[in-house]
Amino acid sequence: MPSALGQPAPPGPPPVKGFIETSFLDWPGQIASVFFLPGCNFRCPYCHNFTLVEEPDSLMTLSLEAVLDRLRPFAGWIDGVVVTGGEPTLHPGLDSLLEQIKQAGFRVKLDTNGYRPQVLVDLVARGLVDMVAMDLKAPLEPLAYRRVSGKPIEVEQVRQSLEFLKACGLAHQIRSTICPAWHGPAELAKMAAAVAGAQAWTLQALDPAHAWDQAALAGVEMFTPQEIARLQAEVADPACAK
Repeated sequence: MPSALGQPAPPGPPPVKGFIETSFLDWPGQIASVFFLPGCNFRCPYCHNFTLVEEPDSLMTLSLEAVLDRLRPFAGWIDGVVVTGGEPTLHPGLDSLLEQIKQAGFRVKLDTNGYRPQVLVDLVARGLVDMVAMDLKAPLEPLAYRRVSGKPIEVEQVRQSLEFLKACGLAHQIRSTICPAWHGPAELAKMAAAVAGAQAWTLQALDPAHAWDQAALAGVEMFTPQEIARLQAEVADPACAK
C-alpha cells in the first residue's frame, strides 16, 4: 500500500514462528531469548529446523507485540535476543523486527548462512545487530558447498560475508557442522584458511538422527565428541589465533 507521499510503505516485520524464552546455548556467555523466522535459501540435508523451511504455514505465527511484552520485564536479566531461522536475511522487514527488539531494550544476535552479504552490511551499519553467528558449511568451492547446502550457490557471496565480519569489528562467531565424509583433513584445512582472522570458529558434529533428508545421510558417520574436541583444539582454534 502506498504511503501518504505516494511511496510504497516499508515492509512490516517478518512472522515469528517460534520462541524460546530462555536459552543458555544460543549466545555464548549470555542469557538469551530466541526468535525463529521461516524460510531459507539453502536446503541442507542435515537441517534440524526443516519445518520452518518446508512447511512454515503449519506453524503458528506468534504475536510480536505479545512476545516483546512478555520479555520487557526481564530486560537486564535476559541479555539479548537471538534471531534465527530458517534464514532471517531473506525477509525484507527484518530491519523492522530488529528495531523493535532494540527499542524493547535488548541486544540482538543474528544467525545467518552469509548468503546475503548486502543485508548483513546494512544491518551492521545501522547498528541493528550486536553479534553475528555465520555458518561456513564447507570449503568455499562450488561443488563442496553444493553437496552440503543442498543446492548450487555462488560461494563468492558467502566469502563476502565472511570477509566483512572479519574486517568490521563486530562481535562474531563462525560455525561449521561437519562429518568425516564431507570434511576430511584437506577440506578442514581449506576452511581454516578462509576463517583465518575471525574471532571464533566453532565446530559441531553433524547429527543425522533428526535431519531433514535422511536418505541423503544414510550411512554417514559422525565425529565423536572426542574427535570434535581434538579438531577444535588442533584446527579451529589455531585458525582464529593467526
